[in-house]
Amino acid sequence: MKIYKAIKKDHDIQRELCHKIRNTSGDTEERKELWEQLQRELEVHAVAEERYFYSPLVDSDEMQEDARHGMAEHHEMDELIDELNDTDMSSPHWLATLKKLIEKVEHHLEDEEEDFFDKAKDLYAEDEAESLAKSYEATMDEYRKTWPESIPGK
Repeated sequence: MKIYKAIKKDHDIQRELCHKIRNTSGDTEERKELWEQLQRELEVHAVAEERYFYSPLVDSDEMQEDARHGMAEHHEMDELIDELNDTDMSSPHWLATLKKLIEKVEHHLEDEEEDFFDKAKDLYAEDEAESLAKSYEATMDEYRKTWPESIPGK
């Protein structure tokens, strides 16, 4: 498997969780569980993706701006996650902030899948894309098990 497919697989998990949490209301156990799952997936994915997809691309003239843009979007999502964690889950503000986060997530996934992956395919050799996928998946597995302690800066 190549890095693009590995990342896309996790994007699909994020999309599903966004869809599910969007359809919850109030301070319910379902919303709490989905929020924890979505937060874990977004945080773990951001660390692994930056390490094994974006960081190697920062040095290339062709992808430097895109890589920085992708990492900046991760930071924006982190800020929204922090805001959600500091807000009462049953408040209108929580729901409005969640909607902003979901819009940011969907935009980010679209950028990668419809633009960044194609550009990166011109830079990563086949064996490099496969090696990056293995490292990415191993990190995802490990960090999912040890989240939130595994997230740098948490």
